[in-house]
Amino acid sequence: MIRRVVRRAPEAVPLLSSGELSPLLARVYANRGVRQSAELQMSLQELLPPDTLTGTDAAARLLADALAAGQRLLVIGDFDADGATSTAVALGALRALGAAHVDYLVPNRFEYGYGLTPEIVALAANRQPDLIITVDNGIASIDGVLAARALGIVTLVTDHHLAGSELPAAEVIVNPNQPGCGFASKALAGVGVIFYVMLALRAELRRRGWFQQQALPEPNLAEYLDLVALGTVADVVPLDRNNRILVAAGLQRIRRGQARPGVLALLEVAGRDPGNAVASDLGFTVGPRLNAAGRLDDMSIGIECLLAPNRAVASDYAGRLQRLNEERRRIEQGMQEEALALLEGLGPVSREGGVPAGITLYEPGWHQGVIGILASRVKERLHRPTIVFADAGADSDDLKGSARSIQGIHVRDVLDAVATRHPGLLTRFGGHAMAAGLTLPRAHYAAFAAAFVAEVERHGRDLDLEAVLASDGELEAADFDLSLAETLRLGGPWGQHFPEPLFDGRFRIVQQRLVGGKHLKLVLGRPGSSDVFDAIAFNVDLDLWPDESREWVHAAFRLDVNAFRGRRTLQLMVEQLEAL
Repeated sequence: MIRRVVRRAPEAVPLLSSGELSPLLARVYANRGVRQSAELQMSLQELLPPDTLTGTDAAARLLADALAAGQRLLVIGDFDADGATSTAVALGALRALGAAHVDYLVPNRFEYGYGLTPEIVALAANRQPDLIITVDNGIASIDGVLAARALGIVTLVTDHHLAGSELPAAEVIVNPNQPGCGFASKALAGVGVIFYVMLALRAELRRRGWFQQQALPEPNLAEYLDLVALGTVADVVPLDRNNRILVAAGLQRIRRGQARPGVLALLEVAGRDPGNAVASDLGFTVGPRLNAAGRLDDMSIGIECLLAPNRAVASDYAGRLQRLNEERRRIEQGMQEEALALLEGLGPVSREGGVPAGITLYEPGWHQGVIGILASRVKERLHRPTIVFADAGADSDDLKGSARSIQGIHVRDVLDAVATRHPGLLTRFGGHAMAAGLTLPRAHYAAFAAAFVAEVERHGRDLDLEAVLASDGELEAADFDLSLAETLRLGGPWGQHFPEPLFDGRFRIVQQRLVGGKHLKLVLGRPGSSDVFDAIAFNVDLDLWPDESREWVHAAFRLDVNAFRGRRTLQLMVEQLEAL
């Protein structure tokens, strides 16, 4: 496993007015680029205006006309958590806004692949829609939009993925990352985009007097913010200020018990208390369970869970998602073992050996729905952009790949460069900076693997590929405090590009033992003090730990709250452990 280097952030200018903030939290915020107290205001009034997102006004007029004409609307979603939440927001909000005929279709990834393809349009045509609305996909669906147009179906594309050199000929496109869009946040997830479209639609309907005409109560779209928060965190998009406002508002609703029954059921089946939910609960517990449906079965199970009208129905769907997630874990574990064997064969995982700039892995029989998770695991292990491939299908000569990248290597740009330098090598690709998907003929795998490494080397020529943990520094004795840990936990929302506070320091090992076969449970003491703290390091290197001969360690850790049988205690969550 690659050793991660702990680097402390240089001293940042503290908040001009820390006021009610603890000095430590003020330091943490400063390390994340927050310079003024106003930047911490999480009121929905601080959201970027919908009319600054290119296409929202045109989309609102298109949808308002469709509602007035009683047209049949069909939402085409994606098969991940962002796609599921986007679909649920679109369905729920459109129905609340008075749409008489609205349904959804999420294609099975194993039969139809990703995006609005001509094959999916043909399937959708059986529903006889007047208007197709894509959510979390569509920006690369050139042929699919043309197929819809040929059938007389109007298309509204809402997406957040990066656009290619050609845009689809949709009636309207809403995407902060399309050329010419001046929206100040390029980090919106797909669910954030469709939420903005619904805000614009409500304003347009209000202007037309629609709610009075239809004797409809004007819906409070804040009721969908739990879904917006879930999709945003689960898609691992950067938590810029606009996204933090959306996520914070959604978390507030969850903690107050105002979330949708499906979200509450998914938290509870994962053993999380909705009243104390934070962003990591959405990203590491709810998101994977929702994703399990799209990875192994049919994402409509997840969407129906999110749309469930009551807790009984939601709990049934959540139970099914829990079982799918357990199956996903079993499959993933087997694939991880095979991947490690492949890596050992390639020689990149020894502590002394060099690691290629980019990693590609393929094994016949790997599950197409789990390759994205495996790519993430390998990327985390080796700190290299990683693509894992699986067979596209029993009757196909293609491979499907899922890519995950590291900070500083824009993986979609890498794939674009490979496609430009080697025409015909890739069949299709799409995605964003940190994640992408691609398809190529199996016969091209070896050539692609070499081209990918070469292109990563070019893109990362000036990049330090050393794995780094950014620390907020050392803690004072008084900082090892349960109430401060609670304050930090709720001080986010924390996530991509706005990471949870991490500290480092030297500790004496008082006790150490292995739990769960691969996790190290510790009691650590501060130098020159009798104070001791419970700590845990997950997935330790079993060749190194436990080691009773070691007395001192340097640890990078998070202050955490361990809740057990109604008792809350301070615990250190160790991210890096190095014997001294």
